[in-house]
This record gives sequence, C-alpha cells and structure tokens, in this order.
Amino acid sequence: MSRSSRNQWIAVGIIVLLLGAALGAGVLLSDDIMRVEVGGEAPAFTVVDLATNKPVSLADYRGRVVLLNLWATWCAPCRIEMPSMQRLYERLGDDGLNILAVSVDAGDPQIVREFADELGLTFPILHDQTQEIETTYQTTGLPETFLIDRQGVIVYWAIGPEEWDNPAHVARIQRLLDAEG
Repeated sequence: MSRSSRNQWIAVGIIVLLLGAALGAGVLLSDDIMRVEVGGEAPAFTVVDLATNKPVSLADYRGRVVLLNLWATWCAPCRIEMPSMQRLYERLGDDGLNILAVSVDAGDPQIVREFADELGLTFPILHDQTQEIETTYQTTGLPETFLIDRQGVIVYWAIGPEEWDNPAHVARIQRLLDAEG
C-alpha cells in the first residue's frame, strides 16, 4: 500500500470516528435524557447506604441542601478533598447540610467502608457498584460534586478536587441553608 493510500485510509478512519462521536453525543443529549447543568434539576438516583445496606435516593433528601460527591477509593484527588468535606460537615452538618458521598467503586463495599474509616468520615457513605450515577450525572471524571438546593436544583458543579471548607464554599452553602425551603 502506498503512503498516500495509507494516509487516505487514516483520514477516512478519523472521519468515521468523529461522525460516530457526534452521533453518540447526539444520543446522549437527546430529549430523552435530562441534561445536567447548573440551574437544572438534579437527576434522580438510588444507591446503597453502606451504614445500613439499604437503598437511598435523592428524593429522600428533597427539601434539604445536599452536597453530592461522586468519588472512588482509587482516585487520588478524591482522597485529597475528602478531609475538607469532613471539616465542612463538622461545621455545617448541624445546620442542615447533607453530604452524600457516592463511591463508584465496582468492587467490594468493604473496601469503601475501610477507606471512609481510615479518613474518619462521618457523613453518609453511599455506594453505586453499577456506576450508573456517573452516566446519570454525565460525569467526565472523579471527583465531581454537585451542590443541590432545597428545591432540587443544581446551584454549583465542581469537576476535580475542591477545598470544601474554604470561605467561599462555606458562605455559598450557608446562604442555601439560611434560605427558606
């Protein structure tokens, strides 16, 4: 095969890949699937609470301020941000902040429990072995965190690790907690 023929086949392959990606994006963003965005309604989900081994859904927290964090035990940035989430919870948990930390680890739930125990996490540790929540929330990586107001609207979306107990986050969350339901 000549060099120009090979280059033409490579170009055709790239075009096919790009068309496939565009079609896939169109399916993902079709009217059948809720677009996740700040200002939009937080999608429903059901996962397992590792403390009780019972299902928990976002609907269980309707009317409350929720910090929904998607993470995994193997995710180094997740490990970095978790202590700041614990400090935030210690500071605002009694004021009504609900932190829902959903592990998307596919493996044994005991590994997730041990991770949480090692870091001294006292907020609810939830588990989605199916990783369906990542599709539902259209995540691009871990950690990703969604701040959800009392009406179920996403008011802030963080991709990557954050210092959740920094003054800007504390003030933003305190405003939501102070707002009427």
